[in-house]
Amino acid sequence: MIPKRTADSDAELARQTQAGSLEAFEELVFRYEHRVYAFVAQLCRNETDAKEITQDTFVKAAQSISRFDSRREFAPWLLTIARHKWIDRRRSAPPVAEEAVPELPDEDHPGELLARQDERQHLWRIARECLGENQYQALWLFYGWDMDVPQIAEVLGKSRVHVKVLLFRARQTLGRKLRPAAVLARAIPSEPAEKSGGVLPGTLAATLPGK
Repeated sequence: MIPKRTADSDAELARQTQAGSLEAFEELVFRYEHRVYAFVAQLCRNETDAKEITQDTFVKAAQSISRFDSRREFAPWLLTIARHKWIDRRRSAPPVAEEAVPELPDEDHPGELLARQDERQHLWRIARECLGENQYQALWLFYGWDMDVPQIAEVLGKSRVHVKVLLFRARQTLGRKLRPAAVLARAIPSEPAEKSGGVLPGTLAATLPGK
């Protein structure tokens, strides 16, 4: 049976889940499973692992929901679990060949829109190749998940200053990699301080937005 969609906030759904509501947790899964999968798929680049880590994330979230503080934001808490599950999988499993990771349909999420457009997909591929893991993850959370610096700091387990440095250096690296400017003009919007629907900023080496 498909659960009835609700306009309740994540915090309210988390409180209902803590009180024993399976329907509330199913609504949280509905809201976040595509985004968790997209985040994990960018890290492991393997469809089987991405699916299993996504599933493990929600199993762990269900097991740990009693300890979730509903005064906090749910998304960073959930992404922290996903990232830890990815780290656990990477440490325990031998390396496997990369394979194409199919897109999950999510028409409204800017990170998914970015991934479905050829030039922007190319942009993320370049970012994946030339950035370190922490820089890439910070960039993906900022533009793909629309998270602010404090939220990213929680997910990555870093200080806010460290996250700002990661984002600034990622922009500098991409700025050098993505020249000439004509390519940037086609692929990247011109408002560097905006989220711009999951797209990287126009002035890659610009000062980080004050968050």
